Amino acid sequence: MTTISRRNLLVAAAGATAFAAAPRTTVARQSYDNSNTAGAGAPFALPPLPYAVNALEPHIDAQTMELHHDRHHASYVNNLNEVAKAAPQIAEHPMEYVLAHLNHMPEHVRTTVRNNLGGHVNHSMYWTVMSGNGGKPEGEVLQAIERDLGGMEKFQTDFNAGGGRVFGSGWVFVTVSAAGRLAIEARSNQDTPLMNGKRVLFGNDVWEHSYYLRYQNRRPDYLKAWWNVVNWPKVAERYAAAKQGTLTI
Repeated sequence: MTTISRRNLLVAAAGATAFAAAPRTTVARQSYDNSNTAGAGAPFALPPLPYAVNALEPHIDAQTMELHHDRHHASYVNNLNEVAKAAPQIAEHPMEYVLAHLNHMPEHVRTTVRNNLGGHVNHSMYWTVMSGNGGKPEGEVLQAIERDLGGMEKFQTDFNAGGGRVFGSGWVFVTVSAAGRLAIEARSNQDTPLMNGKRVLFGNDVWEHSYYLRYQNRRPDYLKAWWNVVNWPKVAERYAAAKQGTLTI
């Protein structure tokens, strides 16, 4: 019993030390408007949609966008602000750092942080990598797709297949390394490659609330239609940031 207790104490101390030594962040770093959160001064905020709720029609309907952003994403933010009252350290470090060090979080809030902070960063990325303008990848992003993912047609087929294979709820992502290398990765629930210290170039939400009002159980139809709303200029910005080492969530 003494050995186990000592080991637990050392693990807890190591986690506290790691968080204490980590880079700190502020609400300003997140660059989100606090007007839609649980209260003024709350550490986490719901980012506003960068377009009107009907901007992605007909591929994603306005009612889905409104419910998805204003209720689903907002609930993750509100839950985080409640957790932060008991575990303020979740707001004292960059969100990507917290997700990569979940084992250092107090056990009684770890699952809540995993689910809600994962949901918050996933959705914050998701809104920005869509637009109503459509388009195609160009420049370095297109070159990387051709080099690492077999070209656009194969890439879309493999990405859609990855999203289709997610059992239940989850996401399909394109990860990007500091060298600009791309890979496809699917995750369950609100998990994210950030939890393994990776960076996300972009990703698609395959939870039913993302598509059910329009597509019902036809997830493959949603995955196919989603390519019409990918914001490729934003993806190019994220790709450049990844190579510069400045991409966060």
